[in-house]
Amino acid sequence: MSEWYKSFGNEGDIVVSTRIRIARNIKKIPFPARMTAEHINEVNAIMKKAAANIPEDICGKLMVIDMNSVSDEEAGAMIERHIISPEFAHHRENKLLLISSDESVSIMVCEEDHIRIQVILPGLSLETAYEIADKIDDALSKEVEYAYLDQFGYLTQCPTNLGTGLRASVMLHLPVTSNNGTLSVISESASKFGLTVRGLYGEGSKSSAALYQLSNQITLGISEKAALDNLKSITMQIIKKENLDRAAINKITLEDNVMRAYGILKYQRILSSEEMMQLISRIKLGASMGIIDIDKTLPMRLLVECQPFMLQKLNGLMSPDDRDICRAKIVREHLE
Repeated sequence: MSEWYKSFGNEGDIVVSTRIRIARNIKKIPFPARMTAEHINEVNAIMKKAAANIPEDICGKLMVIDMNSVSDEEAGAMIERHIISPEFAHHRENKLLLISSDESVSIMVCEEDHIRIQVILPGLSLETAYEIADKIDDALSKEVEYAYLDQFGYLTQCPTNLGTGLRASVMLHLPVTSNNGTLSVISESASKFGLTVRGLYGEGSKSSAALYQLSNQITLGISEKAALDNLKSITMQIIKKENLDRAAINKITLEDNVMRAYGILKYQRILSSEEMMQLISRIKLGASMGIIDIDKTLPMRLLVECQPFMLQKLNGLMSPDDRDICRAKIVREHLE
């Protein structure tokens, strides 16, 4: 099971996780949009061989998962754990997923590009996550000839990834900044620095539990280091802003908001996903500010493990109504 949501990393009160993605394509093989079944099989064979040569001291031995054998429920749970993209889950026929035992490293084969290396770690860990991803990329490049042109850099199916092929992001918990209406100002400012603010599950998704992903947009004409430094600098400014906003809240109002959420979660009997997300966000804020004494990793663990597919992965298939009852029971038990 993935460790990113079970651990409390650097700047963990606000930065939930860090993710690095590197897109690569194999020379002389069409991009995934134009691939035939034979092309997919060829890429799969290349990647199985190449992945076997990644030194185990980087990320352990990678398991190979044939996505044909993955059920809709398990694929949904992988999305909820941020292991794979929704696109990969919905079009997974004959494709492979390479993954480390702790799920901090995953490689989607034939998603939007032939190779999507992903590293996800708890807290603000841009340098560490990038170092792991870069070592994996280097190891694969010894076995795979990448599509590359000096004029552009690494070639990708989507032009927005052309160049470095690097997408770095941090997941931020911004309950106060988003509530007081200043998040739109932050988003506009971030765009001026080549960054974008998205919802919980990336492009096209909405925010839930006041969780937002801040990521780089520019991959052409900029080095990996410059992109990471830029993202970290803006992240630190957002952390400072959220902390200042938290400090400015009326203490009694804040305590009332947190304790009401805590009381509902502790005694409810039916709990929908949407309501859980709203209430969990409040108790995460309360734990961060010392209002309630709970394990600081608990809110994110509940938030992930009580999502619809994860709930069924851990507790068996259920109807929507039964999920709401099961979710309520699990949350109550953890807060007792």
